[in-house]
Amino acid sequence: MSDSASSLADSIPSLPPAREIPSTFISSVKSWWSAGEKGSAASEERLLRKLPYFRPAGSPPVTPDNATPVTAQSSRVVLDDPRHYLNTFSITATSPSPDAPPPAVVLHGYGAGLGFFFQNFPALGKWAGKRGTSVYAVDWLGMGRSARVPFQVKAKREDIDGRVREAESFFIDSLEQWRRKMGLETMTLVGHSLGGYLSIAYALRYPTRVNKLILLSPAGIPRDPNSTVPSRELTDPQTTGATDHDRPEPADSKHVEDLKASQQEAQRQESRSRKVLTYLWEQGWSPFQVVRSTLFWGPLLIGKYATRRFIGLDEEDTRAMNEYIMNITLAKGSGEYCISHLLAPGAHARRPMVDRISALKIPVTFVYGDHDWMDPEGGKESVERLRQAGNGLGRMYMIPHAGHHVYLDNPKAMNDLLIKELDRPTGSSRTPYSA
Repeated sequence: MSDSASSLADSIPSLPPAREIPSTFISSVKSWWSAGEKGSAASEERLLRKLPYFRPAGSPPVTPDNATPVTAQSSRVVLDDPRHYLNTFSITATSPSPDAPPPAVVLHGYGAGLGFFFQNFPALGKWAGKRGTSVYAVDWLGMGRSARVPFQVKAKREDIDGRVREAESFFIDSLEQWRRKMGLETMTLVGHSLGGYLSIAYALRYPTRVNKLILLSPAGIPRDPNSTVPSRELTDPQTTGATDHDRPEPADSKHVEDLKASQQEAQRQESRSRKVLTYLWEQGWSPFQVVRSTLFWGPLLIGKYATRRFIGLDEEDTRAMNEYIMNITLAKGSGEYCISHLLAPGAHARRPMVDRISALKIPVTFVYGDHDWMDPEGGKESVERLRQAGNGLGRMYMIPHAGHHVYLDNPKAMNDLLIKELDRPTGSSRTPYSA
């Protein structure tokens, strides 16, 4: 840490440490009672403060003595409807370059939030400072710490296209309003899971506003309704074993076949409870609605998930992530109700992106973990469809020692690839995928 960044961090009031992860009913009740807007803001800030140049509200002004290559702050960006706002984290170069590349906009997955990327922000901040540009992370409308507004779809259940169009528009329209409010001409979208799906949908609707797409284990790509096992997100522990020597590898047929084989084995072991979950899914229930319905038991359930899913983090970061997840999960349900309209049970898109993506003329990079539960076959076919349509700018990579949360399971390898893809010239047509 530089002297200026250190002095800046020292001048910011401290936050209390994250609570212990609940292990008893009494501790679960105490955590449930503490959840709310104040706790949500503190839990997010606790993760963002890991950046020495993060400036919380009320921080002292920047002076030559505490200037850093970039500054970071959180804000609410109010949209056209004053009741709607998107929670936004900004990393901005203090010396913008006239030749700066388009800013990167990081978009989280279903029911998550921008705090999930806390281990990627240091590398992205360094890139922003070096290139004289900006990096933004945004909570989708109705998720994370953005406005929890009513989510409604007026189309009838049998009108699949209508349901998909309305659900996509809920998110895409708000992102477009955010772009205009921020004064951005073009963006590079970095989307994870459902955020990857929605990034493609946005690029299809606003093609001149997207410079390139970097899709991290994107949802809704393949046609096969039995190609994914989303229950593994709850049952699988975090994939561990990542080292500084790990490198992202261009995906080939063997990578895809090996990952598919492990997914098929997991499918055979799924329990009969999937029928119940399928019914609840089609009725519009979300997993987070189920957790909230348990009331005082909710934090205990979330704690069990966090301690299993984030075993690769140290104790302090695991507690911080657990408290952050608890607060955004227990908040009022909103955008999460999109799930049954966009995706059928099993995280299969009702309108698969593999059938729509060939209209894009920009670079598109697919990234999967080598222990992912998301089907890479869709990414493989999408790259080929782009090529057949005259777009040789499709790529596909595998991240070793990583599952669905590739950016969190192996941040070093993922960060290396992110910077490489952000710097990749948009005119390059070499496609590192061997079909």
